[in-house]
Amino acid sequence: MTRRDFVKAAGLAGATALTSRFACARTAGLAASRPNIVLIMTDDQGYGELAYHGNPIIRTPNLDRLHAQSVRFTDFQVSPTCAPTRASLMTGRHEFRSGVTHTIYERERLSLDATTIAQVLKDAGYATGIFGKWHLGDEEAYQPNRRGFDEVFIHGAGGIGQTYPGSCGDAPGNTYFDPAILHNGTFVKTRGFCTDVFFERALGWIHHQWQKGGPFFAYIVPNAPHSPYVCPESYRKPYLDAGLGEADAAYYGMITNIDDNVGRLVARLDEWQLSERTLLIFMTDNGHSRGRLYNAGMRSMKGSPYQGGTRVPAFFRWPGTLGRGVDVNRLAAHIDLFATLAELAGAGVPPSVELDGRSLVPLLLDPEADWPDRYVFVHKGRWTRGKAAESKQADCAVRNERFRLVNNTELYDIVNDPGETKNVIDQHPDVVAKMRAAYDRWWSEVLPCMVNEDAVGPKINPFKERYWRQFGGGPDETLLRQMDPMRTI
Repeated sequence: MTRRDFVKAAGLAGATALTSRFACARTAGLAASRPNIVLIMTDDQGYGELAYHGNPIIRTPNLDRLHAQSVRFTDFQVSPTCAPTRASLMTGRHEFRSGVTHTIYERERLSLDATTIAQVLKDAGYATGIFGKWHLGDEEAYQPNRRGFDEVFIHGAGGIGQTYPGSCGDAPGNTYFDPAILHNGTFVKTRGFCTDVFFERALGWIHHQWQKGGPFFAYIVPNAPHSPYVCPESYRKPYLDAGLGEADAAYYGMITNIDDNVGRLVARLDEWQLSERTLLIFMTDNGHSRGRLYNAGMRSMKGSPYQGGTRVPAFFRWPGTLGRGVDVNRLAAHIDLFATLAELAGAGVPPSVELDGRSLVPLLLDPEADWPDRYVFVHKGRWTRGKAAESKQADCAVRNERFRLVNNTELYDIVNDPGETKNVIDQHPDVVAKMRAAYDRWWSEVLPCMVNEDAVGPKINPFKERYWRQFGGGPDETLLRQMDPMRTI
């Protein structure tokens, strides 16, 4: 019996209560179903970088097909930049609660007190693997092998080849082609374009887990299409031919390359008869980084508190269990993934872990399920060192299902004005008062949690030091000791 048939049979009287009971029964049946989980999150690909979302130039046939096969959240919110989104996804809490207020300067390090979804899934019997970008701390104590991942295949810093003062830095001389990648503590020199390398390694690991027969969590996080904008020429040329400039053509080419890799992954899941046992999630980490390109009518881009900075695609594919081509038009966010995956895995969340998010399972099964309104908080962070307290109202927003309060001075009716073109703050004083009060309470809670604000990093990036120890080169040991007398061999 379908939900509609159930409600019809029940009659008008009491239909709401019976519908709720029916949805709860379905939700209970999905809890602890223990699917394999593949979570793909790309870097700096916005909502508009999909042909299905109206982009007239980009070629994304595989992602468009995935869209058609999935439950799609049409108002899915993340943080304005990358490390913050990764922190929230991993913990089910706003990134500030785990000390992540920036992407560099030690403020990208996920608090060692935080519990990750990888730890929770691993404790529930899942094999766990990460392939690509971690960006939550490059020092050993912060690495993913200490945060719940069995298999680790990553670059350092926020991008391949990046280096900043302190701990945030990748292997020396790394580029998007043939990069040196840290694999379970040892660097391997790979061949090929970085996105292809990450997906290929992930597929090999997934195949191995399929042979073993146990459930797995594969976290595939390519650094593309983050700058620098480079890709194989075969992907760049069609966009150059379409009239785009060099950087824009490479940016779109990187996304089409991702699209091809997603297509290969879906084909392998089908071939290995894993699709009906696997929840495949596709999302991105923030709005796009190329402001002049198509952005689905949204305002602004990465790094801003407007919709264009935080609204991203979110597709959930699970053939035979979830619907196909179903839109969920409710406010959802990255903070909800922790509770969602834990519920599906039948994983116990430690009592000490207080989540900001809630499980999306009811909406995955029924887009009209009961979903009480709530506030979702956005803050760009990135203030100057020592300026946290006075940055309370800088580059921030509060969202509920209908409204977005930006910088405490602008209110947008997202339902009726999705492009955020008309400030209606004077028309809704009660809404604004409630949002301001909620934001004040939230800020007072998270301010003491910003544990990295005064952190001082090491003299040498840990990834560089590890690389030099393995392959030679770099500063000699005497110089290293002069720079850091407390270092150990």
